[in-house]
Amino acid sequence: MKTILITGGAGFIGSNFIYYMVEQHPDYKLINLDALTYAGNLENLKDVPDSANYTFIKGDIRDRELVDRIFNEYDITNVINFAAESHVDRSIEEPEIFLTTNIIGTQVLLDAAKKHWKVKPDDKYDREYKNDVKFFQVSTDEVYGDLGPTGLFTEETNLAPNSPYSASKTSADLLVRAYHVTYGMPMNITRCSNNYGSYQFPEKLIPLMLNNCINEKPLPVYGDGMQIRDWLHVYDHCSAIDTVLHEGRDGEVYNIGGNNEIANIEIVKLIINALGKSEDLITYVKDRPGHDRRYAIDNTKITTELGWKPSYTFEEGIRETINWYLENQTWMQNIVSGDYMKYYTDMYSKT
Repeated sequence: MKTILITGGAGFIGSNFIYYMVEQHPDYKLINLDALTYAGNLENLKDVPDSANYTFIKGDIRDRELVDRIFNEYDITNVINFAAESHVDRSIEEPEIFLTTNIIGTQVLLDAAKKHWKVKPDDKYDREYKNDVKFFQVSTDEVYGDLGPTGLFTEETNLAPNSPYSASKTSADLLVRAYHVTYGMPMNITRCSNNYGSYQFPEKLIPLMLNNCINEKPLPVYGDGMQIRDWLHVYDHCSAIDTVLHEGRDGEVYNIGGNNEIANIEIVKLIINALGKSEDLITYVKDRPGHDRRYAIDNTKITTELGWKPSYTFEEGIRETINWYLENQTWMQNIVSGDYMKYYTDMYSKT
C-alpha cells in the first residue's frame, strides 16, 4: 500500500488533490505536511472524512529534522511536492522566501527520500531503490517563459523563467532532475497550465475577480488585460497527477494543459456577465514587471503515452467554479481579511 507525503496539502491544488485521492484511492495513506502560511488553510480540508489513512502535520519542508522524522515514522513511499510559494507578484516583492522554500525545501525532501529509499544509502555508487517509490515534483508552465502569438510549450521547450517565482520553480525542477541522473532517484515532473476551481486563494485572477465583483469593488486588470493563459480545471490536474504517479515513465517530464487559451480580460468580462454586474467595475492598473504575455501547453505526450485527457470544457468548469464561490462566500470572507487585505492594497493601489 502506498503512503504518500503530500506537501502543501492545505493549499488550493493540494487540498483538491487530497479530496481526489480519498475518493479514488481510499486505501492509500495520505500524510499532509503544510506550514499553513498565508495560502494554506485547514478550512479547505474540513470535509475530508475522518480516517486512519489521513494525517495532517503542521510544518515546513525546509525543516530537515521534521521531514526525516516523517519518513521514519510513516514509512513514506511517495512524495508529491505541491509546497511552494507561488504568486508572481509576491516573488517580485520578496524573492528570498521563494528561493528558500521552493529550492532548499525541495532539496530537503529529496535528501530525505534518497536516505530512506536507497537500498544502500551510504554507497554513493549504488543506484538501487526500494520498489514502487517515486518523487513527484509538481511544477508550472511558467518555467518555459513567454510564448509569442503562436506555438505551444512542449517538454523539449527551453527553460527560460522570467520572474523570481518561475526561476525558483525551474531551479527546483533541475534539482529533481539532477538527483535522478546523479543518484538514480525515481521521479516525475509535471508542468501544468493555469489552474482554476474551488478553494483557490483570492490573490489569483478568477477568485479575486469573483470576490470583487460580488462586492461591487473595482476589478484590477494588469495592462491591457490581453495576457493569454491556458486554463486547466483543478480536478483535471489532479487526475493527471494520479495518472503520472501510477503510469508515468521514470525520469520523464509531462506537460498538463486544459486546451483553453483565453485572455485575462475575457475571463473578467465573463465573470461580470455571469454575476450581472457592470463592466464599469474594470480598472486597468500598471502592468507588473516581466509579465509574460502568453502561455499555452502542448499536452500530446501525456495524452498519447498515458491516455489522460481533460474532462472539463472551460464553459462547464467556470460555471461550476462561479457557483462554488457564490455558495461559499463565508469561506472567502474568512480569508479576505488581515494580512491579505494589506497585501491586496499594496499591490493594486499602484496605478
